[in-house]
Amino acid sequence: MKIAILDDYQNVAQSLADWSSLGSDVSITVFTRNLSEDEAAAELAEFDVLVLMRERMAMPASLIARLPALKLIVVTGGRTRTIDMDAATTRGITICHTHPGESPMATPELAFGLILSVARSIPQEHARVRDGGWQETIGMSIGDKTLGLVGLGKLGSRMVPIAKAFGMQVIAWSQNLTDAHAESLGVRRVDKETLFREADIVSLHLILSERSKGTVGADEMALMKQGAMLINTSRGGLVDEAALIEALTEGRIRAGLDVYNEEPLPEDHPLRRVPNAVTTPHLGYVTEGAYAAFYRDAVEDIAAWRAGAPVRVLAAPKA
Repeated sequence: MKIAILDDYQNVAQSLADWSSLGSDVSITVFTRNLSEDEAAAELAEFDVLVLMRERMAMPASLIARLPALKLIVVTGGRTRTIDMDAATTRGITICHTHPGESPMATPELAFGLILSVARSIPQEHARVRDGGWQETIGMSIGDKTLGLVGLGKLGSRMVPIAKAFGMQVIAWSQNLTDAHAESLGVRRVDKETLFREADIVSLHLILSERSKGTVGADEMALMKQGAMLINTSRGGLVDEAALIEALTEGRIRAGLDVYNEEPLPEDHPLRRVPNAVTTPHLGYVTEGAYAAFYRDAVEDIAAWRAGAPVRVLAAPKA
């Protein structure tokens, strides 16, 4: 049996789980860079099993049709939007997932890392010290500022106690948010326009869907205070990218970005060069604990499937 581990950027998958437990007849190939669809069709044609790291590698019907040996897809995490389930199950392919991984605090922690990095220009001043220079920026204290949360679900709600520990006021909006839920967390529910107008820092915590796509567009950014901050650790598609680039280029707002419409971000993409932004390469869930849990579960998924009793099945082959 041939297994491909995809998008293992840090080349750690084989050290974080006991892949040898799958048997001596198993061969494993690790891909440490993202493959285009044509590259994937050529490189993966002979593999029986693919192990995907979250949504880094899309599996549309057009690619699935070009992978004749494929029988099992294991995707790390609890859900995925990037696999064509119908195309896979029609082909007789089983799709399994893993547990979500480490503490759900990982992404909110990164969000505050971005907030502090933007507020105090930490990356720029670090680079300046390394280059032999000294301080040039004047920072912003966040302790007396208002944090606006777009989405107050599992991750958004975990932003609240961190913000309060800093002494921030917290307001929130989403389409389904109720006064009762907001009040239970000590948060003031406001309408969308009020949130973008009042918040010093806007942080996004929505699941990307057809309804939420483009939630933050030019109109919302126009409402933001001069120098206000937009933090996105959720999904790039929540924001109108062209409008964001324009707002940053004009110096109207600042941003901390961990997610993008296209990932990995192309080398010539303007978001690599815009002023007023701190950018990270989708690190929200990337922790050692999460990776270890993902890959241990992936091995378990493969073993159970080989034994004829698959576990954590997202989609089963159609009869």
